[in-house]
Amino acid sequence: MAISIVWLKRDLRLSDHEPLLRAAQSGLPVLLVYCFEPILLDDPHYDERHWRFVGESLNDMKARLPKGALLVSSQNALDTLKSLHQTFGIAHLFSHQEVGLNNTFERDKAVKVWCDVQSINWEETSFGAVIRGLTHRKTWDKHWQRVMRAPQADCDLSSISWVTARAEALPRRVEKYLQPTSSSERFQKGGEAAAWQTLNDFFEGRGKDYAYSLSSPTLSQTHCSRVSAYLAWGNLSLRQVYQTVLKHWSMAGWRRSLVAFSSRLHWHCHFIQKFESESSMEFQPVNRGYLALPRATGEVAQQRLTAWKEGKTGFPMVDASMRCLQATGYLNFRMRAMLVSFLCHHLALDWRHGVQHLARVFLDFEPGIHYSQFQMQAGVTGINTIRIYNPVKQGEEKDPYGVFVKTWLPELAEVPAPLVHAPWQLSPMEQMLYAVNIGEDYPEPIVDLKQSYAEAQALLWRWRKLPDVQREAHRLLKRHVRPD
Repeated sequence: MAISIVWLKRDLRLSDHEPLLRAAQSGLPVLLVYCFEPILLDDPHYDERHWRFVGESLNDMKARLPKGALLVSSQNALDTLKSLHQTFGIAHLFSHQEVGLNNTFERDKAVKVWCDVQSINWEETSFGAVIRGLTHRKTWDKHWQRVMRAPQADCDLSSISWVTARAEALPRRVEKYLQPTSSSERFQKGGEAAAWQTLNDFFEGRGKDYAYSLSSPTLSQTHCSRVSAYLAWGNLSLRQVYQTVLKHWSMAGWRRSLVAFSSRLHWHCHFIQKFESESSMEFQPVNRGYLALPRATGEVAQQRLTAWKEGKTGFPMVDASMRCLQATGYLNFRMRAMLVSFLCHHLALDWRHGVQHLARVFLDFEPGIHYSQFQMQAGVTGINTIRIYNPVKQGEEKDPYGVFVKTWLPELAEVPAPLVHAPWQLSPMEQMLYAVNIGEDYPEPIVDLKQSYAEAQALLWRWRKLPDVQREAHRLLKRHVRPD
């Protein structure tokens, strides 16, 4: 008898999962399949932290399924499907559409050709409220509301006739990701159970101060939802999170925080839709007028990039943010924006030099959000407000007591706030007093902040007025912004 396969990608859950529901309704035995694909394991956007999170998510799913119902493969998806077709005979293939990198889109096109040749019915479900091939936003907001308020696609797992597949012998490279992880890890743990625990905990109290803690790199670690990684890897659907918000909408004292949180859920799909509609932004500015924007090159560019990646720029808020990301995979939105702004404006580097690095350190790397946001903060869209963040000012305002900086830059632990945000201003006597030698224990600033700000501001505003940039801006507004 032929079978139905549910091909898992960034949808690692067993609830509100339409491909799984449709497979169950097919009347055929069902097999879940996940592939640790070499094309992604070797991709520079990804890091071991991502695959460890995926492994934890798969283990969480396996604990709720009969043995053999979830097959984990170390081959690329097409090779895995070919092998399963020879063994079982695939009648139906179900999956979510993936709004991912170009290599996954090319892979999906190859799978579609193969399915057509083999007469396999491949049914893809939309990702959230994202519409494939959308060319305008005239009715998109109403569509988003319909999708988010629709009944969840749940099914009774016990009623499914599960296929029992023999576990593939996985290479050590992949097998290690399925091993139990230490509870002392600083990274969030993957899986549907962990996702719901995090979301429920948010509504049990820590989320009440969400709106007042968003911009603080320290407070945000506690009071933000912390569900971004679970959304990025599909341990939760956006619909599940949004409907949970609606259930708590009338809680006393929460309205401002819930309004702020729900707006960011809408924002989530908005930026992924941008990427879906203009996926070339993975490789070039979404506004083609910025292709010739002057950027630093040669040895100077490489030195600046290395310092930025390693958290050794001499600007404490920049360096603490990068080191926090390297150690935990998490950072609040304001500090992420500051990192991109500093890279592109103060260091005058092409945004493409840093985009893959931040993808590797963000545990919640979501291609659509990542590329859309990166270009917006880099100032190469021509339609968004130009923001050139001052890292000293950000430190003084968002980390007034230096708690965040001192946590991640222990070499500055004795320096009092606000001096800790501009340590190059310490006199030799103060450096001796606070047990830090600027230039040895902690680096000198890599650029002159006032000069880099003035140069970036002059260049960006001048460039924005160019005819090519303005023509592209007009095109982008028509495509990505809803009409009044």
